[in-house]
Amino acid sequence: MERIPVEGGFVEGASYGTGDPVLLIHGSLIADAFAPLIKEPALAGKYRLLDYHRRGFVGSSRPPAGFTIAQQAADALAVMKHFGVGRAHVAGHSYGGTTALQLALDAPEVVHTLGLLEPGVLVGDTAVEFWAGVAQLQALYEGGDKVTAADAFMQAVVGPDYRETMARTLPAGWFEQVLADIDTFFGVEVPAIKSWEFGAAQAKRVAQPALAVLGADSAPLFVESHAALKTWLPNVEPFVLPGATHGLQMQNPRGMAEGLAAFFGRHSLS
Repeated sequence: MERIPVEGGFVEGASYGTGDPVLLIHGSLIADAFAPLIKEPALAGKYRLLDYHRRGFVGSSRPPAGFTIAQQAADALAVMKHFGVGRAHVAGHSYGGTTALQLALDAPEVVHTLGLLEPGVLVGDTAVEFWAGVAQLQALYEGGDKVTAADAFMQAVVGPDYRETMARTLPAGWFEQVLADIDTFFGVEVPAIKSWEFGAAQAKRVAQPALAVLGADSAPLFVESHAALKTWLPNVEPFVLPGATHGLQMQNPRGMAEGLAAFFGRHSLS
């Protein structure tokens, strides 16, 4: 990966293949969440895939205290500029989906389409329950039990067998990397997404074609979020990924790659 300058630091990033550019923005905890897609035939060799580690992940620089979603979006824009890309399809998973939405608000001219893989748009009663659970995990984390905190969070959003599932598609050592990066989640990302403002009013400004992805077996938290996006976004296409919960492209990479490729093909940059 190349070292890409961003304001006050750097991120690691790489460009794979040729074709219409696609910026991939990973979610919380798993820095290589898009690794399974990069080698899928539906995308590989047909699109130019830009993948990077957000601040606080793997070798990228640590984010300062109070790092916001808007600053995440600015980093994403810097990655595009580094690779000479002026406009791209943007696919974001979970926390990366919130970053993709913010990028569409802050720099709409660079976002051609949005692939929203269960972004962190948390609404309704399920969101209240989710944040109560996160508070309990935060207490475990602050008490020094990072393993239990990470394990419980992943079980809640992906499922009890998530380690076996992820081991089939992610690079070796992925869970050890989760533990190495978990400070970013609790110290930076949780407070940032709690203060992030995104609702119906902001969504109306997102005019780009958007693919709203939901795992067929995902928890009610993401079902409720998906329903909100379908109502709020003015140019949205729903997509349900079989055989997946919130792990999506890590659980069914072929299905996710084919769904994204078909969507990008319907809205080609060329």
